[in-house]
Amino acid sequence: MIRYHRNDTDKARKAVAALKKAKASNSSYNTPEVNAALAEMFHGKCYICENKEGISSFQIEHLNPHRGDTELMYDWNNLFWSCAHCNNIKNAKYEPILDCSQVDVDRKIAFRKEGYFGRNEKYRFIALEESDEIKNTVALLQEAYYGSTPQKILEATNIRRSLRRNLSDFKNLVREYEEAEDYDKEDIRCAIRREVGQGAAFAAFKRWLLWDNQEKYQELLQFCGLVL
Repeated sequence: MIRYHRNDTDKARKAVAALKKAKASNSSYNTPEVNAALAEMFHGKCYICENKEGISSFQIEHLNPHRGDTELMYDWNNLFWSCAHCNNIKNAKYEPILDCSQVDVDRKIAFRKEGYFGRNEKYRFIALEESDEIKNTVALLQEAYYGSTPQKILEATNIRRSLRRNLSDFKNLVREYEEAEDYDKEDIRCAIRREVGQGAAFAAFKRWLLWDNQEKYQELLQFCGLVL
């Protein structure tokens, strides 16, 4: 989970107008305009798990459950883009959580992979500060990545497989950078920058791979604007 910005784009303006119209007519907030704007804002990935692969469906998620409150129901700033797996887990169970359109979540929570595949591999979410929002966000991430029911455990396993592939590819990219001659490094730096950007899957984990080795990868941190 990383920070996303609600930029004043054409799609965002159309979404806000559609929400205003839907509220006035007491119709659904689930409009094509809102879906298009959220997909753009969250770069086509779930804001909670950051997965982009093999997702059966995306859903409009209310950060603060509306419970029939029309102001919250149609508030553009309260609408987020979630996979069905994470939306079903969060529901109204975890509140309040960090607002990733306002807060750099990966500066409040460390995203770390420990162990190796087949040998006690574990993904951990470590609170770096104390607050109810951070505590609840950590608990939500834990359940999103590991599940708590047979169905959710299976879905979470698929997310971790996707995460494992992404991290493996990213590590290989960093190794290529280490081994490349100076004249070949620019293209690899650009690729690494994309992989830690908002549009990349599992960007929080990739950023923390660099942050946890910042003495070794100081140049990459500076280049990507990711100095901790």
